[in-house]
Amino acid sequence: MPPQDKIEELCGSLIQHGPYNDRVYLMRLDPEAAADFPDQLVAFARENDYSKIFAKVPETAAAGFLEIGFQEEADIPGFFVGQENALFLCRYLQKERSKETDAAAMEEFLRLAEAKQGDGMPALDAAFTVRRCTEADAAAMAAIYRQVFPSYPFPIYEAEYLLETMRSHVAYFGIETKGRLVALGSAEIDHEAANAEITDFATLPEWTGNSLALHLLRRMEQHLRQEQIMTAYTIARAMSPGMNITFAKAAYQFAGRLKNNTNISGSIESMNVWHKPLMQPKAASNQSMH
Repeated sequence: MPPQDKIEELCGSLIQHGPYNDRVYLMRLDPEAAADFPDQLVAFARENDYSKIFAKVPETAAAGFLEIGFQEEADIPGFFVGQENALFLCRYLQKERSKETDAAAMEEFLRLAEAKQGDGMPALDAAFTVRRCTEADAAAMAAIYRQVFPSYPFPIYEAEYLLETMRSHVAYFGIETKGRLVALGSAEIDHEAANAEITDFATLPEWTGNSLALHLLRRMEQHLRQEQIMTAYTIARAMSPGMNITFAKAAYQFAGRLKNNTNISGSIESMNVWHKPLMQPKAASNQSMH
């Protein structure tokens, strides 16, 4: 597997950057960020010769980015504690990066998915069991991710990385049959903002066609509600009809497409953003903020 992009701080904000995704990803904007931070972010991207900046910011902080040429690619309502929207902004520093070769196919896959909105799911075959993964599963999980993904934006094919994230903020779930894990998914939880990214779905090829991702998704949503998480979202490959259909069936809403955003399955691909409210904002008053 190729080397991963780095996660570090830039002027107090959290970024991921490197040649692997050929981009800077602003993961968390420092609420105290200086007014010129968007310019600093662009300067950093230019210094490193990256072709895209992808920024996830609160709607109230977006103006400074939009003023210097960022564009909105997706919008998630209630992303921050069920009350403030997140805008997914982008700026292309090389024109080629913004050109999609498969735009017509992606639109068709999106139509297919939206036609199945809220369809629900078939019952899970009795041969399968859904459960939360534990530290003892890390090696088996890494092996599944290595088999399913030729490349991935985070090092999920390393057991050490899975352990580290499991101990901090990620809840992994799996489906097993005859004592063997065959499908995985995860919820990356931000307790402070009361949201979670549903991600890292992988089903071993011989077990596809059993709606395992849909069953994992439902189990993860139950867990997130117990954790007082108000908004769930995902960033799914736009060229993967199955994954988009899974989220549409589970009543997620389409929020926008991130063009040529992520190095996954061997090349940089466009990604669809989907979201779903899990709890109403009024529940926030009962919620202890960590």
